[in-house]
Amino acid sequence: MGVFERFLSVWVGLCIVVGIVLGLWQPSLFQKVAGLEIAHVNIVVAVFIWVMIYPMMVQIDFSAVKDVGRNPKGLLLTIVINWLVKPFTMAALGWLFFKILFADLVDPSSAQEYISGMILLGVAPCTAMVFVWSQLTKGDPNYTLVQVSVNDVIMIFAFAPISAFLLGISDVQVPWETLLISVALYVLLPLIAGVFTRKILNKGNNEQPLNDFLARLKPWSVIGLLATVVLLFGFQANTIISEPETIGLIAIPLLIQTYGIFIIAYLAAKWMKLPHNIAAPACLIGTSNFFELAVAVAISLFGLNSGAALATVVGVLVEVPVMLSLVALINRTQHWFK
Repeated sequence: MGVFERFLSVWVGLCIVVGIVLGLWQPSLFQKVAGLEIAHVNIVVAVFIWVMIYPMMVQIDFSAVKDVGRNPKGLLLTIVINWLVKPFTMAALGWLFFKILFADLVDPSSAQEYISGMILLGVAPCTAMVFVWSQLTKGDPNYTLVQVSVNDVIMIFAFAPISAFLLGISDVQVPWETLLISVALYVLLPLIAGVFTRKILNKGNNEQPLNDFLARLKPWSVIGLLATVVLLFGFQANTIISEPETIGLIAIPLLIQTYGIFIIAYLAAKWMKLPHNIAAPACLIGTSNFFELAVAVAISLFGLNSGAALATVVGVLVEVPVMLSLVALINRTQHWFK
């Protein structure tokens, strides 16, 4: 395990602090970056996300899908949690907390945006960071590739319709064009680029050129992640410092959602008698979020300084320490699985 994986929470924490400090020190710089948009897509955010996602997409081997017959129950669990449970529980929790429990603490328009950001997080299951979580729990790397590959294909077709449906019943007017552009830009195109790159480098079943390329790309993926975190917290620095109570309010339902989904998935995995090296990544894929996509779509739909964008950024703040706590729990309960 590399230095990055071992000290993931440290690097992300430092980048959060750096982002907030820079955002307070040079707000005009971040305002200029915020203005670099084409068709509601922030160019700098898009570049950083691509730098992070592309190396992950190159790792995905669709030829491994043929091996899913070894244990289809693990893939079934991933699909059910990601697409039939998680988006709807997230929307329900957002509505419960910001329409009822926190109704007197947050103005209605802000509450609506917070719910929207939570929904976008719920409809974006993890794609990139799941490789890190799988490695930390000694998950089957090939099966993790299968789960991520199938998940990405489903995301191409399901993210926009489910997002539009849940945002619609939450009384949010959703421009389909922006949703579809976001899916194409942050999921479809990186996935296609990754597939073609892998095909070109893996000619003649010689994996060495591919492995060398991935080794060279890995630092860029890390840079993309950390730069994205700095940028996101720089955009929201003033809100985070001036309204810490708002961060706490958003974090409460996100924490309940994350731990709740994990409990459901983990108990289901035990009931289905999945082996530990398949159960672990299957549960973590559903528990964590493709926060890069959620943040990018929130910015495109509602703007950089919106409550929706803030909610997705809080998702980043919550995710790393929570996921590391779940990794520790999974490793301690490995004996539950055969």
